[in-house]
Amino acid sequence: MPTDAPDFEQPDDALVQEDRVWQGNGWTARVIKNEEDEGWAVAMIKDGEPEPALVGPWTMGRDKKNPKPLDVNAFNTLVKTANEVLRRHEQQLHAQLHKSVFVSTETGQLKVNLDIVPDEDDPYATLSAWDSYGEQLASVRVAPTFKLTVASAEAWVANDYRRP
Repeated sequence: MPTDAPDFEQPDDALVQEDRVWQGNGWTARVIKNEEDEGWAVAMIKDGEPEPALVGPWTMGRDKKNPKPLDVNAFNTLVKTANEVLRRHEQQLHAQLHKSVFVSTETGQLKVNLDIVPDEDDPYATLSAWDSYGEQLASVRVAPTFKLTVASAEAWVANDYRRP
């Protein structure tokens, strides 16, 4: 074999952009057989993640047997949708781990926060009180199962911020 022959091999990190697998922008789209019916699905997998962030139906091709091939426009739409799914998931998780209520006191309105730290070994939460100027008045560690309500916040404030 001549040594001056061009090398047509792709580098190991080359992106795959084929009819059923498309990579780019930190994502891989993979068209798969839908296990629940005779159609097709597409799985969107974020680079480095073991599970798909999104699995949805995929369009049949003209022959009504095989899937429609992936292309750059479809892939970009899928990336946008998958990113939105992840963003909503992060918002939901944030809402579960961070709660706030407002209570009225003689000195004005206070904001009481509950911030849960879901550590696998030692989960806990922090209960904190803030005045209307954003100054922290108190902070205590509580169980991650503490239920923050207006009533529980008022009771904590009335008890001089002692650990509930």
